[in-house]
Amino acid sequence: MHLELPHLTYAGAPPDDADILARAPAELASVLRVRNGVVAYQGALHVRGACREPAWHSLRHAWEGPDALHELFEEVRPADVPFGEDAFGDQFLLRDGRVLRLSGELGEIAPVADGLEDFLGQVLGDPGRALDYDPLLDFLAGGAELPPGRLLAAYPPFVLSADDARRDIRAVDAVERRRFLADLARQLHGLPDGAEVRFEVPD
Repeated sequence: MHLELPHLTYAGAPPDDADILARAPAELASVLRVRNGVVAYQGALHVRGACREPAWHSLRHAWEGPDALHELFEEVRPADVPFGEDAFGDQFLLRDGRVLRLSGELGEIAPVADGLEDFLGQVLGDPGRALDYDPLLDFLAGGAELPPGRLLAAYPPFVLSADDARRDIRAVDAVERRRFLADLARQLHGLPDGAEVRFEVPD
């Protein structure tokens, strides 16, 4: 199993975090030893690497410390391995061998694959479905770019009803995006469908 994915915009340098590589699940560690994470499909999929820098690409940064996914999102467990994310900051986790998807806007978790190999097979077989690729393609079609280290942010968020013609999408810092999504998920937690939400945008 290898990260032979198309449309790469970033490939990680060789692993320099031996401790995190040793603690990663065996199937993930074997992949990262060959290719230490990538940004593929023009930014639609980011697989993190066993490295300490840059922070946005570091598996350690997403797994441990103040920006760890389990610190930001209530439904994420400390043992969950946050190996990747999509263009909008939904997170892919390994839990007990299975791949789960964390909805960044809602903070909710759902199973998507029986293992990492199964997940990568789904991505290769139908990236549009596995990665919700269309909004990114629309963004790129307008002449914009999604550089490594950045994610897309939608305003208003997709979870809120809005005319798509009025929804603004832009590239933002990846770590800041994760923090924003965690805050959004906390604020929306427990609200019923159809609830009115008012955003206040600071200066």
